[in-house]
Amino acid sequence: MIYRLSHKTIFEYSSPVTFVYNTLHLKPRPLPWQSVLSSRLTVLPEPATLSEHIDYFGNVATFCAVEDKHEQMQVLIESEVEVRPRAISSQSGLAWNEVLPKLQHSTLDADLDAFQFCFDSAIVKRCKDALDYAEPSCANGRAAHDVAIDLMNRIHTEFTFDPVATNVSTPVEEVLRTKRGVCQDFAHLMICCLRSIGLPARYNSGYIQTAPPPGKPRLQGADASHAWVGVYCPANGWLDLDPTNNKPADEQFITIGWGRDYKDISPVSGVMVGGGKHTVHAEVDMIPETEFSQSQQQQQQ
Repeated sequence: MIYRLSHKTIFEYSSPVTFVYNTLHLKPRPLPWQSVLSSRLTVLPEPATLSEHIDYFGNVATFCAVEDKHEQMQVLIESEVEVRPRAISSQSGLAWNEVLPKLQHSTLDADLDAFQFCFDSAIVKRCKDALDYAEPSCANGRAAHDVAIDLMNRIHTEFTFDPVATNVSTPVEEVLRTKRGVCQDFAHLMICCLRSIGLPARYNSGYIQTAPPPGKPRLQGADASHAWVGVYCPANGWLDLDPTNNKPADEQFITIGWGRDYKDISPVSGVMVGGGKHTVHAEVDMIPETEFSQSQQQQQQ
């Protein structure tokens, strides 16, 4: 599947901003199952500095410095991305309670990289509530990936998607108590549960294709940035699971990158001077190339 991806973010301020320094995680990450065919980043006002680098986790990051006084800033990323089916291991894998001891004594690069995702991070702190919630999924001898899939199923079934119930700082304990939230909350919850039982889990950021109702045209800006979870088992590798939609990540997902939690891979983060109160408006379009080509042909006719 080839997608045309567009993500526009508009920042509006109640008073002038003197300067702003941002780190952007907006360019999709090249992966074995994902190729970035093209990508163009536009920032207004024109930045004094715009430089790309690879961050600690291997994601594509861009440093952006806008030093002209402004009351509105626009950030637009336009990419063409090819997503292919992922190779999934057919091995049953280790039992969930054998994974941590295996990682603690492994010298393999892949295991050592995964081991860092067993620990607490800025937003996700292991806790007894998460451990208790994960326990019903942890049958004796159950394979680690099977535990994660069962946990994903339960979160999807028992929690309600509610875009006004939480914000970026809502702790996992509150999400567990209210059983409401959005994709970011469900990803953080699932990561907390997995780490609390000793499994490496990382936060994936990107996009998922949304389909319009039957017979209805795709709405411009209707797609959204999305979050899901990666869980690791030695020999099997990483398995990406989406508790919001109760499915493994497939060709409907575009990956921007991953980290320990949202803070490591937030689309825009940084500092500014001035601005007063501000609002943020985002629009995302993720259009399959076939659909884009058909739309162009209809317009020409």
